[in-house]
Amino acid sequence: MSIDVNNESGTEVDEQAILDIARYALARMRIHPLSELSVIVVDAAAMEQLHIQWMDLPGPTDVMSFPMDELRPPSKDDDEPPQGLLGDIVLCPEVAEKQGKEADTQHSMDEELQLLTVHGVLHLLGYDHEEPDEKAEMFGLQAAIVDGWRAERGLTGPSPAPTVS
Repeated sequence: MSIDVNNESGTEVDEQAILDIARYALARMRIHPLSELSVIVVDAAAMEQLHIQWMDLPGPTDVMSFPMDELRPPSKDDDEPPQGLLGDIVLCPEVAEKQGKEADTQHSMDEELQLLTVHGVLHLLGYDHEEPDEKAEMFGLQAAIVDGWRAERGLTGPSPAPTVS
């Protein structure tokens, strides 16, 4: 799995954790090991520009996903996953820090960025949360991936609750 993490935000973030949880999520979703993903960490001003340009919405947001080859997880366990370019995930640590502090289970900016990375991966794989049933599926899968990753690393305490809208 080729995953690039590029921090352009000026904020110190745990890039290794972002890389690790992205790799874990893609493996868990059975994405081809030669697929490629880019994660870019930007400041609030850059995220606001992207948010306006692509979503026509004001202000910075927490995460945006830009799919390339529209890869999907294989439908059956014995299917060979397709290989390709997943796309880009853009994260904003300033928004993540605020959301982590405001969450029901308060958590750090880095924990929020890990959650948002998984959220971005799922969007790249075609998951969405516009409808209640889609939201239940996506957020359930997101929680399972974050919990599995945390358990593998022996991290204690509650996993971050979804703060993504």
